Amino acid sequence: MSRIELKHIDKFYGDNHVLRDINLVIEDGDFMTLLGPSGCGKTTTLRVISGLEKPQNGVMTIDGEEMVNADTAYYAEPSKRGLNLVFQSYALWPHMTVRGNIAFGLKIKKLPKDEIERRVRESLRMMRIEEYIDRYPNELSGGQQQRVAIARAVASNPKLLLLDEPLSNLDARLRVDMRSELQRIHKELGTTIIYVTHDQVEALTMSTKIALFKAGEISQIAPPMDLYMNPIDLEAADFIGNPRINFLAGKARFDGEKLHVECELNKWDFDKADMTDEEVPDGEFDCVVAIRPEQIQIFEEAGEDRIPVSVYANQPAGSETLVSLKAGSSDFLSKQIGLASYALDQTVYVHVAPEKINIYNGQTTRLIKKAY
Repeated sequence: MSRIELKHIDKFYGDNHVLRDINLVIEDGDFMTLLGPSGCGKTTTLRVISGLEKPQNGVMTIDGEEMVNADTAYYAEPSKRGLNLVFQSYALWPHMTVRGNIAFGLKIKKLPKDEIERRVRESLRMMRIEEYIDRYPNELSGGQQQRVAIARAVASNPKLLLLDEPLSNLDARLRVDMRSELQRIHKELGTTIIYVTHDQVEALTMSTKIALFKAGEISQIAPPMDLYMNPIDLEAADFIGNPRINFLAGKARFDGEKLHVECELNKWDFDKADMTDEEVPDGEFDCVVAIRPEQIQIFEEAGEDRIPVSVYANQPAGSETLVSLKAGSSDFLSKQIGLASYALDQTVYVHVAPEKINIYNGQTTRLIKKAY
């Protein structure tokens, strides 16, 4: 078992308040990704969990046992927390072979030689690098070295595996391969994984849950698709998604049963059941209509529920085509699967399924209508 709970964690560096009242529960077997831009506090949170940083306030438990209690100044040593940490740098011993690097920690634990060899080979098999067992780090590529670093971490069968941007030094193709390997390891071992990244694709493709950080705080915790479909505020919506979500200024009014919304693209009426628990102002108020580019369908012929717009730019990119569109003074982007070609200034017709639209309160920036 490896359930981690952080309660009211605060961390300061001098006057810099880098973690602000962090509350986070990571259930046994989760693949929890801490996601956010540089400097938002995600790596500091990981270091607090690992024991490399001591918070000034708060409590942390692993399986109900206190590892941090700032009130009593109790901080369990990293070695007592049953975890392994993999850094962005590979941190391999250059004078040891792959076998030696992986076996080193197991020897410290005084495991039998045959058990050490079994674990070394099993971890290499999981990372698909068995043939490199007798090579030295300088004889390996960056991707192979990162696999060795992860193999070393899993060889000790940790109940917790902490990964701090482990793929950021790899090229795009290797990152795709390594995401697959990490997913497979998580399934095979059942280990609780806490993963730090600023790359939303890594977060969305591998995680069971994502904690989205903003300026030292957690703004939202949700499964990947819930976070993608319903970001909690405009800043979260702008951060998640590539290409980025479309924002259109609009006006809204709630009559107690329906939310009436209008922008330059269209008018919609949404049921109360589609709304969040956020309060909305009385009367008409400013709102922001948010639509993912892939939810905007383009047609060359008019039809029911199709809105005429003009093509501003057409960007074919092989597997997809990005089309910039204009409706009145509003610009927005559509993503079409496959190759498509439209003339500049051509009139086309777009359809957006109302259930795929998010509506945000223009003043508070909070989500008031969910997408499904």
